[in-house]
Amino acid sequence: MQGAVDITPQALRGALGRFATGVTLITCVDADGARVGLTANSFSALSLEPPLVLWSLRRASASLAAFEHSSHFAINVLAEGQIGLSRRFASGKEPDKFGEGLWSAGLGGVPVLAGCTAVFECERVSAQVAGDHVLFIGRVLRLADAALPPLLFHGGRYHLLGEIL
Repeated sequence: MQGAVDITPQALRGALGRFATGVTLITCVDADGARVGLTANSFSALSLEPPLVLWSLRRASASLAAFEHSSHFAINVLAEGQIGLSRRFASGKEPDKFGEGLWSAGLGGVPVLAGCTAVFECERVSAQVAGDHVLFIGRVLRLADAALPPLLFHGGRYHLLGEIL
């Protein structure tokens, strides 16, 4: 294949960035009942029957323990107008990530964001180490969706959906 390079973490990250994804805020509550959330694009459908989804989190993440011990999590799929929330939750310097947005308590008390293009409220069924990440699999217990254009991420930048082909 033309353009093939050695597989380094930087080269792999760059090549993976060629795959356009949606942007999510994944949320849970920790053992003390505090809300925890982060921006992720590592979300995917896994199974329709039973209804399963998966996402992954770096093992070095400060949020890992909260997700490992939480029985539930929510995948809040961001609409294009929620780019500010994506940046807020991606920042390690934001003291109150939940200080913006309209939040309610979902199943298991997990934070659910209003105005998303989709929300999946899940019961965690599996967490397994895979390389430098942990894969979380959740059974979808409740979902909601809206006909809103999603926020996209490609090549290290946010994008709008664009023209339908």
